[in-house]
Amino acid sequence: MDLSNDEVDRIFRALADATRRDIVRRTLTEEASISDLAHRYDMSFAAVQKHITVLEGAGLVTKHRKGRERRIRGNPEALRTAQTLLNAYERIWQGRIDRLDAVLADN
Repeated sequence: MDLSNDEVDRIFRALADATRRDIVRRTLTEEASISDLAHRYDMSFAAVQKHITVLEGAGLVTKHRKGRERRIRGNPEALRTAQTLLNAYERIWQGRIDRLDAVLADN
């Protein structure tokens, strides 16, 4: 996987916010209009739009027009990318822990 540091940063910054994670979760199972999503949160329509813009910039959701509405759909492939990145970090740390265990066992 050849992602730039900026792309990785965008994914994890987008997922760092609870509202954005919830929007992704909701739109992975069923697409929703921005209005539908805005009604679910205690914030303005504009604030929800900003969250969606961040998610879209990270590739975690896509927008498309359906009639007069802008529909939001979660992108499972982007979440698989995030999972792959996390798995790579886990392997790095597990290797470090295993080496530390080996050093401690030798003492």
